[in-house]
Amino acid sequence: MSQSAQNQKSWSQWHARLHKRLKKNESLLPNKSTLLLAVSGGQDSMALLKLIFDLRRLYQWRIEVWHGDHQWHNSSNKFAEELKTWCTQNKINFYYIKADKEEVNNENKARNWRYKHLGMRAKYLSSNNLKFPCKRVLTGHTATDRAETILMNLARGTDLNGLSTLKETRELEKNIDLVRPLIAFSRIETRQICEEFNLPVWIDPSNANLNLTRNRIREEVFPVLNLIHKGADLRIAALGNRFENYSKDEIIFATMSLEHCKEKESNTLSRNKILNFPNSARKTLLATWLKQIGINKFTKLQIEELNYKISIGQIPGACNLHGGFIVSWNKKTIKIELKKKN
Repeated sequence: MSQSAQNQKSWSQWHARLHKRLKKNESLLPNKSTLLLAVSGGQDSMALLKLIFDLRRLYQWRIEVWHGDHQWHNSSNKFAEELKTWCTQNKINFYYIKADKEEVNNENKARNWRYKHLGMRAKYLSSNNLKFPCKRVLTGHTATDRAETILMNLARGTDLNGLSTLKETRELEKNIDLVRPLIAFSRIETRQICEEFNLPVWIDPSNANLNLTRNRIREEVFPVLNLIHKGADLRIAALGNRFENYSKDEIIFATMSLEHCKEKESNTLSRNKILNFPNSARKTLLATWLKQIGINKFTKLQIEELNYKISIGQIPGACNLHGGFIVSWNKKTIKIELKKKN
């Protein structure tokens, strides 16, 4: 197939597969909305851009590409300019921002920087077009990314939440969701998409740095696993999806159980009733309760400690939580309230 024919082709097995997935979950990428695509220029994000761009007429989307330059390598500015040129040639709106090196001097800071500026751009797009609000930010994360993260979390030691990581969708900030449309595709498949459509790909040199844990898992661990059991990355990612469903079910049952434990007084639980639950269930109930009240920043260790301190035989007490909250307990109840200001 010639390059022009490849570029003009707008339907394939890949398009059909994503279209089928979107039809099953119509709220994932709603019709008549603006989609902001985070595009690094790598194979995953370019495959995402191609599929979404071709499906846009079917769903009446407006799309814009967002590219963040971390300045992590000498060619980053050149990559950004070439990506901009390619988007311009294909009549795709392109927005580009360059980071201050101190803002992105590690992976965690870089991720926070990207999501912060993606949220700001989405709000800007919404304010300028109320008929096509931008409530979805898209990234090119794949099943392979999910499988890599699961393995890393297993090696570090994790719980159910760590095994249900990289969900298909999550809240980025109020009224804006982060969506990963390719989470059921593997990295092998995104490479095939790029090759089939002759898409340009800009490879970040840092991807070859085996001192980075994810790169080492990608280059050394998964090739062995996929050699032993072909498609291992997809099956591990599918396991993560099942754990995500288990986690959702767990929250539903915890919410129902909390209603049984709540007292008439606001933000108060019956200590006697919650102690009737098994130890592991109590920790889930306590974590769910904190989130219901609006306390989202707490650690697994804090839940373990709170669960121990309210257990049978332990004396009344209190402890501080994030946001100025205090949780206290006596023989009969457990209560959360805001710390009084002097």
